[in-house]
Amino acid sequence: MRFAFFLALTLYAQAPPKSIHPQVKTIVEGVTEERISAIMKRLGEFPSRNTNYESGNKASREWISEQFKSFSPRLDVQFDTHKITKQGRIVRDLDLVNVVATLPGTTQKDHEIIICAHYDSLNVIRKKDAVPGSGDPTDWVATADAIPAPGVSDNASGVALVLELARLMSQHQWQKTIVFIAFSGEEQGLFGSRAYSKAAKEASRKIDGVFNSDIIGNDYSGDGRRITDLVNVYSADPADSPSRALARYVREMAERYVPAMKANPVFRNDRFGRGGDHTPFHDAGYAAIRFTTPVEHYGYQHSAGDTFEHASPSYATRVTRINAAAVGSLALAPTLPQVMRTNAKGETTGPNLARGKGYDAALKWTASTPDDEISGYAITIRSSTSPNWEREIVVGKVTEYTLPGLSIDDIIVGVRAIGKNGVESPVAAYMLVPRNFNAAPLP
Repeated sequence: MRFAFFLALTLYAQAPPKSIHPQVKTIVEGVTEERISAIMKRLGEFPSRNTNYESGNKASREWISEQFKSFSPRLDVQFDTHKITKQGRIVRDLDLVNVVATLPGTTQKDHEIIICAHYDSLNVIRKKDAVPGSGDPTDWVATADAIPAPGVSDNASGVALVLELARLMSQHQWQKTIVFIAFSGEEQGLFGSRAYSKAAKEASRKIDGVFNSDIIGNDYSGDGRRITDLVNVYSADPADSPSRALARYVREMAERYVPAMKANPVFRNDRFGRGGDHTPFHDAGYAAIRFTTPVEHYGYQHSAGDTFEHASPSYATRVTRINAAAVGSLALAPTLPQVMRTNAKGETTGPNLARGKGYDAALKWTASTPDDEISGYAITIRSSTSPNWEREIVVGKVTEYTLPGLSIDDIIVGVRAIGKNGVESPVAAYMLVPRNFNAAPLP
């Protein structure tokens, strides 16, 4: 009996990669359409959550704050306030307020994951004398006070995701710190996320991933298309940016934990001419992605028609489960290995990827997680034209490895860490460092 007990402990401590982690599975299965639906409906009942509509904006953020506080005493709930002067779509001086709930991590508490959505809404009023093609046709002063501005799909649906995951995840412990944020000022120019990301960058905070959900509340568009089993995941260039690596990770976790729903990576920062709260984080060097329905309904969006009756809580629930799988896995995973070489000044000089003996792929990396939390590493390989990793080789608890006879010139290679709990990190790719051809001219 004692042998069986210790064997069980060993198997649990050294869980195999690609396995289902029970804590992540619990969160995914705990997401309920009833809760998602109730939050979307309640937020849509405020007259307006427009950042300029101070009474409605204040009432809605206080309601969101109270929801966070009701979930767990472990959540540290704060208002993140920024004074904004009249400018552009901001029609008066005001306090812009983000609602932030922080769940402290355990062994990697200095590493953070952000789950976010904007809570402000919009009902656009056009200028009566607007001439097509002559400039911005929106009357932003009239828009500021336009009611109703229910904003259920855009973006009570995203806030419902944030609140539901805060409720579920705050009942468990996670290795990394998880920060749940409802941003304000998105519709006026990403003011809330810009201010928050700037402060995070200045404080040198370690943010391993930003999951932004914006317009995940409808599964049919104005031209009659209906897509219920797919969500677009936007990530910015370059091909192996931290944001792109995070999008690939989401796709992988969705396949593992929510096989009936597909996370579709879109290799673009956002839709054409559009923006979201993930963008300031990506621009600051963090891994940041956006979840959005592939069938936006432009007839209802930014109007009085974006109501609960025109939304699909069941679709938002499925997107929430995908977020639960990816965020939960990342929160339990080791941090990414470091694959870049640095010189004595700490400057990046190139990847630790070389032609071993001239014809081999010789890789080296540095661990970023304490050794006693790592069970090993895996090498990933794909064609230079493939969007996703095609092969994976578990190489054990080493920090260098050679793949004999494999040319590094026509493939992309990466490495990921595997925790003793079986949870894998995203992949850190070896990226080509451009050569400097602006040296002294040839004689």
